[in-house]
Amino acid sequence: MFDFKQLQKLQKEMQEKMAKMQQELEQKTVEASSGGGVVTVTMNGNQQTVGIKIQKDAVDPDDIEMLEDLIMAAVNSAVEKSKAMSQDKMAGLTGGMRFPGLPM
Repeated sequence: MFDFKQLQKLQKEMQEKMAKMQQELEQKTVEASSGGGVVTVTMNGNQQTVGIKIQKDAVDPDDIEMLEDLIMAAVNSAVEKSKAMSQDKMAGLTGGMRFPGLPM
């Protein structure tokens, strides 16, 4: 027979684990750089940018487009690394199973 209370208990446990995982991901960071380290972006596991470093020699008032491209490349790379870290953490929580509505 289907035990609805057991299902509710499992759902609550999963929600608690998810909340804890989100807190942990907020504390973990990844770094990505572009232009040989000219621009470095630090991002947490929730895909929030927590830092950007730009070397002084990258700032050329006559070539702002290059700096913009370097920043965009570093941010995009950091997002991918952060997503991979989040997916690895989620896979550990779900045992590798995919559930609709969960970030995977």
